[in-house]
Amino acid sequence: MKQLFVSILLACASFIASAQSTPVHALLDRVDPGASARFHLEIRPDSIDFFEISAVDGLPAIAANNPVNLAVGLNWYLKHYAGVHLSWNNLSVPLPDVLPLPDVPERRTTDAIHRYYLNYCTHSYSMPFWDRDRWQREIDWMALHGINMPLAITGVDVAWRNTLLRLGYSEADADAFIAGPAFQAWWLMNNLEGWGGPNSSQWYADRVDLQRFILDEMKSWGMSPVLPGYSGMLPHDAETRLGLSVSGKGLWNGFTRPVFMLPDNSRFEEIADIYYDELTRLYGPADYYSMDPFHEGGSLEGVDLKEAAATIARCMKCVNPDAVWVVQGWNENPRQDLLDGVAPGNLLVLDLASEIKPGWGDPQSPSKTPRPDGFGPHDWLFCMLLNFGGNVGLHGRMDYLIDEYYKAHSDPRFGPTLRGYGLTMEGIDNNPVMYELMSELIWRDEKPDKSDWLRSYSRARYGAGNDPAGADSAAFAAVDSAWAALSRSIYNCPPGNMQQGTTESVFCARPSLSVWQVSSWSRMEPYYAPDSVIQAALRFVDAAPALADNPNYRYDLVDIVRQGVAERGRLVYHEMVDAFNRADRPAFIDAADRFLSLILAQDRLLATRPDFGVGNWIDSARALAHDPDEADLMERNARLLITTWGPREASEAGKLRDYAHREWSGLLRDFYYPRWQAWIDARLAELDGADPAPIDFYSMDEKWVSSRQHYPLSSGADEVAVALDVANRFLR
Repeated sequence: MKQLFVSILLACASFIASAQSTPVHALLDRVDPGASARFHLEIRPDSIDFFEISAVDGLPAIAANNPVNLAVGLNWYLKHYAGVHLSWNNLSVPLPDVLPLPDVPERRTTDAIHRYYLNYCTHSYSMPFWDRDRWQREIDWMALHGINMPLAITGVDVAWRNTLLRLGYSEADADAFIAGPAFQAWWLMNNLEGWGGPNSSQWYADRVDLQRFILDEMKSWGMSPVLPGYSGMLPHDAETRLGLSVSGKGLWNGFTRPVFMLPDNSRFEEIADIYYDELTRLYGPADYYSMDPFHEGGSLEGVDLKEAAATIARCMKCVNPDAVWVVQGWNENPRQDLLDGVAPGNLLVLDLASEIKPGWGDPQSPSKTPRPDGFGPHDWLFCMLLNFGGNVGLHGRMDYLIDEYYKAHSDPRFGPTLRGYGLTMEGIDNNPVMYELMSELIWRDEKPDKSDWLRSYSRARYGAGNDPAGADSAAFAAVDSAWAALSRSIYNCPPGNMQQGTTESVFCARPSLSVWQVSSWSRMEPYYAPDSVIQAALRFVDAAPALADNPNYRYDLVDIVRQGVAERGRLVYHEMVDAFNRADRPAFIDAADRFLSLILAQDRLLATRPDFGVGNWIDSARALAHDPDEADLMERNARLLITTWGPREASEAGKLRDYAHREWSGLLRDFYYPRWQAWIDARLAELDGADPAPIDFYSMDEKWVSSRQHYPLSSGADEVAVALDVANRFLR
């Protein structure tokens, strides 16, 4: 009996020790030093994904079946009980002196076993210049939002470099193939070679160290990182250099494409083995590998897709017999023949933009490439794309997102193969409300009422918890009114509208008399009245006296007023064009002066926060370098991506320019403003009877790209004071 008692004590001690070693404790202490001692945290093994919120010994208690779900439960408690919202802009915050205890336990479960995160493009449009600290914060964010399958492409360029060296390529030739820091997403998606490079040997060493840190942190949570697998990509000269039969020769928006090695080639498996050997030696095996042959086009000539898929899957299985192929569902890809080449259970399809053009089999899908049979017998994830190019702007499809997710989940034909959800945006650090909504849906059995959910969101985000009695009721009435208006307008893009991301700011557009969208692929369609957003911004401003000390309110105030100024700019732009078309010189000058003043006001507003400034982007790029030349290469990558994107042919004829435009301070003043000023001067000359020469906007843009002007992280001005001044001067 005594021996049994000792065994039980040891088992209990072991369980308590394991509970105390969860990464949630470390996360809490990063949120607020010492905060982990104020919670009772517990891992309870269970076959069902769950979290439970209760009280134990006077402490808030969170229990879950694994560390990620424990973090989700903590986040749920902080948002819905304590009025603390951890967001990209605010992941460290003092917790309340008194942490409320739930009256009764709250338990939530989900059958969304896979929760995917990131897009190849996110790694380039948002993440290319991150260091360990920034990655640590992002992994914390992932855990808090339930992510357990993040795409991890950092350092894969090193595996590729080693592969090419083993195939007989010189270091110089390998370096000419691998893209620079900001452009690796499109290199890995078989779109281009070498652009933005070559990278230094120290860059590659740094990438290995950083990726190992990232993977260790992810795995400490029990996450399953998704690594890029091998699907046949090789340099464009592989046919002559290696004597291989290839497909996919050609250009992508002016860039030379890599080629695709035909899978019936006797060396396919040999080269795949080399790649996986190098990848595994550096980072270990993975349970999931991402491969997207022909995701962005390319010739299919001579390719048997079914055979190619079988070969690709077989090579992956040689590394890990239990590995699953993760493929992006976008437009016609993956094609049916490819799906037919892989056995069910070995493929997981990301329905990349379920909230825009669902491909899962919805008979009412507005997609121009509908899939009446969905992805057949294969498992799939319901994904929200939301952002394109990292563009700045409020945007969402709240009603459609909620309706479509629950429709897919309950569909008798396609629901059984739905395995979870994904956040597949091209750029992050925007529209936090949409990511909170999407990540909460999987834990709600009943479809939430949007209005009720938004009220709960504002209480959490601005610090009132579930009991706003202690908050200024008028202030919360103002923010509730603002969010309600935004949810009916700019956050309610309707089904059938194929717009890719935000309604783009006219300030960022290449000037002309017919400006509509900024980037070539935005597919903008009007779906809300600009004045409704302006009025919502003014209602949000009204809460400033009571909520100005809340960090999330300060961030949202700048962002929402910024959107209001952008809407005002579009209205004034039309006044300017109308005046020109009427040859009304005084009216044109008046509208042009107001338009230019709006750009400068926007720049002044956004300069109050590093989140909205180009200085943060450039400084992060330069900080990764080891010498001045490398720092200049990093900065050129940073400047290129958000402006011209490529050289003249790719930028202009390839229409890549301004795809990743950013409504950021510094850019507004020194990049967009001079374009508009030059165009306005030319139109004034026309009104005076002159024939001005066409403006070479690319040369103007490239001048800024080549500049090394330093931009401060912020102006130091108080964002609330500036936001109120800008709103009162330009929105009322």
